[in-house]
Order: sequence, then structure tokens, then C-alpha cells
Amino acid sequence: MTKKDLTKKDKTENNALDGDAGRRNFLKKAFIGGAGTLLAFSSKALAQAKEGTTQAVQSSSTAAAFPTRIYGKTGVPVSILALGGIFDFVSNQILLKRALDLGITYWDTANSYTNGNSELGIGQFFEKFPDARKKIFLVSKSHQLNREGMTKEFNQSLERLKTDYIDLYCMHGVRDVAKDVTPELMKLAEDLKKQGKIKFFGFSCHENMGECLLAAAKLGGIDGITFMYNYRLFSDEKIKAGIEACFKAGIGLTVIKSQAKGWTSPAEEKEPPLVPFVQKGFSLHQAKLKAIWANEMIASACSAMGNLEILSANAAAAYNKIKLSSEDMHALQLHAQNTCTSYCAGCSNICILALGEDYRIADVMRFMMYHHGYGETGRAREQFAQLPSEIRATVGKIDYTAAERACPQRLAIARIMREASEILV
Repeated sequence: MTKKDLTKKDKTENNALDGDAGRRNFLKKAFIGGAGTLLAFSSKALAQAKEGTTQAVQSSSTAAAFPTRIYGKTGVPVSILALGGIFDFVSNQILLKRALDLGITYWDTANSYTNGNSELGIGQFFEKFPDARKKIFLVSKSHQLNREGMTKEFNQSLERLKTDYIDLYCMHGVRDVAKDVTPELMKLAEDLKKQGKIKFFGFSCHENMGECLLAAAKLGGIDGITFMYNYRLFSDEKIKAGIEACFKAGIGLTVIKSQAKGWTSPAEEKEPPLVPFVQKGFSLHQAKLKAIWANEMIASACSAMGNLEILSANAAAAYNKIKLSSEDMHALQLHAQNTCTSYCAGCSNICILALGEDYRIADVMRFMMYHHGYGETGRAREQFAQLPSEIRATVGKIDYTAAERACPQRLAIARIMREASEILV
């Protein structure tokens, strides 16, 4: 829609986006209104949001309005919503602009994301807007859990990101703290801190979350952890104990996989009928985020927001002060129970113990979640290709009967693994 096509009222609202004061007014109207209008972005509002991103990066006074929490013992305030960088930001600079405009200043990426185009895109953004780097809490990660490999990827990340330091650098995909978080990597972290190349060090994990959190709380030297957690896992006593232990140890906590996607396609996941949060104007996706933020020990929820509509809706949920009620939380719990067979909870130790060997079931399940839940088959195949060749060769041939019997989620493991062997190769 061009300005010529706009009504007089629309023109006024559109022009109000020009300049910092205009954007502040827009944010106030978009996010601090009534619950119903606040959380549902209309097509007109989305068009205005897109036009707003063509303006210069807004002032830090606007960004400061976004809700923040202190990240563990670091003392650093971070936005409670983090921008997940699994996307090609080289071709989506407008998303980075809009995130910063809204005050989302926690950006998470990794050396491996989109063959480097995630980091390259962020680097291009910092070149265009050098003052933005000071506002961003930048996180990157390495899959290489050895000093030589991690050092190589770290230096490559610095070059791509066009920065001389990374706020939080992480070991990516830790599965066993005792085995993966080695003294040589802790020494590398100390060296990088002394050189001023990183401020903090930590790891991410997608499975065995409870064990990893509890072990990290005792280890020392870990500043931050990014881990899978969502409404489906709220009843996991070991994860809850791990969160509390890490919080007491001063470890900053960031949640990933807040939406708990599984093998239900986006079109198939419906709002539970007549649930309280829907009546308040929240969507199911926004309610899932709010359920995470209800736990004040968690600093931020990292969300993969691939377009302006999702970004705006998630930001709206963060700005909104209405909290989920006990009825809302109960509705999410019932939804989790009714759909549990479509989601892998990452408790892979149960699979390993049942089968007597680690066939990376949780990893393959996650890749199939990317395929089914997000429609990102390319991403699923890219990550599947990083598994050891012997695992990829046997995925569809193993007898998973014992694992299925042991699975608390009652997953059809054999069927899903056979499907993975056909789709992800």
C-alpha cells in the first residue's frame, strides 16, 4: 500500500513512524493498549512496522523500554526476548533493524547457522550501524568441542560478525558436562577473557537438560547456559532443580524451544478450545512465551523469529504486563498432556539405557521437528548431515522396540526414525 492509497488517518499513523518520537508513539499504541489489540497485529500495523524499519536505528532510550532481566552474576541486563539467529541474515537485514527498534538486544547465533550467513548478516548490520554493536548482547557458539577446532571457529566468527569481542561464547550442543566441558576448553575460555575477546563463557544443550544444569552449577567457570525448556517440561523435577541450582550459582539462563514444536505441522496445531488465555487476547504461541517468563530465574527466551509478523507478536507478548493465571497454566498443561506423543522431551538417557547404545535419537527427533513443526527441511538435512556417518547409515535399520517401551512420551520412535532415514538423507 502506498501513501497515496492511505486514508487521512492512516497517513497520520504512517508518518508518525518517522523519527524517534514517532516510533515511540507507535510502540506505545501497538504494545501498551488493551490486551486484545495489543497482541494481535493487523495487516495495517504490520505494514507500518515494515516501513518503520527503513528508518535509522532508533535511540537507546526507546530500546530501554523493552523488559529486561539481569543475566546471572554478570550484572548485565538482557532483553527477556532474544533473537534466535538460525536464519540467513544477509538477506534479511530488515529483521535485525526491527528487532533493535523494538528493544530486542539479545542476539543469538552460531558458527554453523545457515552456513555462516547468520553471522555474516549480523556483521553486515554492524558495519552499517556501528553504534548498534554497543547495544547488543551478542552470543555465538561452536560445535567443535576441542581447543583447536573451537579456536578456529571462534576466530572465523569474529571476522564474520565484524566485531572484536563476543559477549557470551558457548560450546554448542553439550550432552554430558563431565565429558564435553573439558579442562582444555575452560582454559581456552580463560585465555579469551584475558585477551578481551569474550566477556562470558557457557554452553547450550538440547537434551539431558536436568543433568547438564545440575552439573554446571557445581562445576564453576560457567557464566551462562542456553537450554531446551518449555511448558511440556515444567513437571520435570530434575530440570526444575537444575534451574534453581544454576540460579543460585549465578549462571545466566536462556531458554530455547519455547514453542515445543513436534511432529504437528504449523497448520495443524490449533488453539485449545475456550482456554482462559485465548479469552484474554493471547495466542497459544504468546502464552507459551509468557509461561517461560513467569519463572523469574530465567533471564531470556530465545525465539527463532523468521519474519516481522512473528517478531512483532512475540515482542507484543513481552511488552504486555498481563500474567498468565493458574487457569492459563493448567490449560497449557492439559495441552501438553493431550499432545505429548508428538514431542521428544530430550530425555535421551532413557533411550540410551534402553538400547544399550547411543543412536542419537534425541538429535534426529529434533531435526524431524524442524521438518514437521517449522517446515524447515533444508535446516533439518543440514544438521542431520553433521551426525557421524555410522549413525546416519543405521537410523532406519535399528530395532527401537526397547526405546519405545521406555519412552515416557510414548513416541513412535521406530516410525519417526525410518521416516528420517528417507527425508533427511
